[in-house]
Amino acid sequence: MEMAKYILQILRSQLMVVFSWGFHNPQRLPDDKGLRFCVQGFKYTGTVEVVYIEGKDLFEVVLTDNGTKVEDVYLDNLVSVIDNLVEKTSNYKQSVEEEYGVK
Repeated sequence: MEMAKYILQILRSQLMVVFSWGFHNPQRLPDDKGLRFCVQGFKYTGTVEVVYIEGKDLFEVVLTDNGTKVEDVYLDNLVSVIDNLVEKTSNYKQSVEEEYGVK
């Protein structure tokens, strides 16, 4: 399976979380090394790259606009790692309530 499609499949397993990031514009990385996409989260707005590290059978997550990098991410933690980098704040519930006017 093409790596970009595989990563999309992993992200789709938690679609509501991925939608909360404002996920858009997915693109395959050169040489099919992974997936690049844009987000608009509470903590980070910009481009995210998920790169497959073949020798380790793990992923690396890079926030390209600020250089943040998380290495050695297992596939079952991929969505939560990205969510913590992009969306989750220490006062996430309050941020959502204020942003959308709901309680």
